[in-house]
Amino acid sequence: MRKALALLSGGLDSLLAAKLIMNQGLHVEGINFFTGFSGVGCVCIKRENKSLHNASWVADQLGIKLHVVDVVAEFQKVLANPQYGYGAHLNPCLDCKRFMVMQAFAWMKENAFDFLVTGEVIGQRPMSQRKDTLPIVAKNTDDLLLRPLCAKLLPISLPEREGWVNRDLLCNFSGRSRKPQMALAQQFGFTEYPQPAGGCILTDEFYTKRLRDLWKWQGPENKNYTLEDIMLLQVGRHLRPDAESNFKVIVGRDQLENECLEKYKDRYISMYSSSHIGPVVLCVGEMNAANMELAAKITAYFGKGRQAESVQITVDIPKETSKNLNIIPIPEIPSKWYI
Repeated sequence: MRKALALLSGGLDSLLAAKLIMNQGLHVEGINFFTGFSGVGCVCIKRENKSLHNASWVADQLGIKLHVVDVVAEFQKVLANPQYGYGAHLNPCLDCKRFMVMQAFAWMKENAFDFLVTGEVIGQRPMSQRKDTLPIVAKNTDDLLLRPLCAKLLPISLPEREGWVNRDLLCNFSGRSRKPQMALAQQFGFTEYPQPAGGCILTDEFYTKRLRDLWKWQGPENKNYTLEDIMLLQVGRHLRPDAESNFKVIVGRDQLENECLEKYKDRYISMYSSSHIGPVVLCVGEMNAANMELAAKITAYFGKGRQAESVQITVDIPKETSKNLNIIPIPEIPSKWYI
């Protein structure tokens, strides 16, 4: 029996593409690549059930095995210098798609699978799923990449020529409408499936502004990041009081974010109000006495003691004893401080 490896993004298209191949009696397993930027993101800031946008949920619906591969380090080069450029923000969509396919192709070869399956649809994505960009994505895959949802609109692939897959049972979907996919989902008996969503936070204006800010302070030649960086950029209000200083604070906006920020207390100076309800605040970058006092005032400002004469702030310094400060709340947070 031929074995197909399906790239599962967690969306409806990859779900249907894999199902089409399974229905032809082939063995299918899924693969998902973790870059840190796609999927549900930081586990500590979930505000709703996002499982429908998760590749593991799709694999469960299909009843197939899912292989999750960490490519955080490998993806850094793609994001820092994409050959085909960025979209509206820092989304290198075409480079990213090609990167995923080549990673999957290498994994496929190493693990004795016969061909790749993706959920791509001609015309659905403006950067990576145009008719002229699909060949770029498939380059160097030895004609072993099959796109079941739009296969009838593309040149015949090796799996079809060899009779591993019946081309007549594949689809001719194109464009951005999801009506054909929804009808096919109903035909397969899927009553619950992912709704369209950006998924990748590199398409988010506010997130990418923070990432550019991180790169700025690391220097123009250093566009590296850690998984910790990726996650922290998603959490809280990020304030840089001085655009010329490598000092910023991250302010929790709710209990979930406070709990998330508390997990980093052993790495960064953190603060919270011990006299009033308020946020957890992390201090990142260059710290001196003036910045310490300003961070404490910011902590007071975002708490329930904003109108009080003074607020007691507890400061936790990694590997040092906590200390308390009595702080007069800062009058106002200028909008230009927000990253």
